[in-house]
Amino acid sequence: MKILADTNIILDVLCKRPGLYEDSAKLFKLCENGRISGVVSALSIPNIVYIMRKELDAEKIKEVLGYLSLIFSISDLKSSDLIKAASMNFKDYEDAIQSACALRIKADYIVTRNLKDFTKSKVMAVNPSGLFKELGLYY
Repeated sequence: MKILADTNIILDVLCKRPGLYEDSAKLFKLCENGRISGVVSALSIPNIVYIMRKELDAEKIKEVLGYLSLIFSISDLKSSDLIKAASMNFKDYEDAIQSACALRIKADYIVTRNLKDFTKSKVMAVNPSGLFKELGLYY
């Protein structure tokens, strides 16, 4: 199974967000141990750095990228993703880009906390606990 992890899932772990960290960290673990193939869109990386800019200097950014690349594949952002996203009629263009990327890489799911943002996605969006249920895992 292949999943595209949305930016908010990555930030839950990196920022240790209370009440959100636990499930997202379990998802990281499933990707790390190869139970599922995890992908992060290249779009997420600058967004993560921007959101965490007060906490990250150049060395920390390099460290975070190294950490993420051990657990996830990072999918390049293609011009075709940008064009396809523009025709998707999402409220948020960035979410449309994530959806277009997930479609291109043939992801089974987009894992996100913002399910309502992906109602028009051709790749089904689930939150981490929804994915665990799909996998028959109960934590």
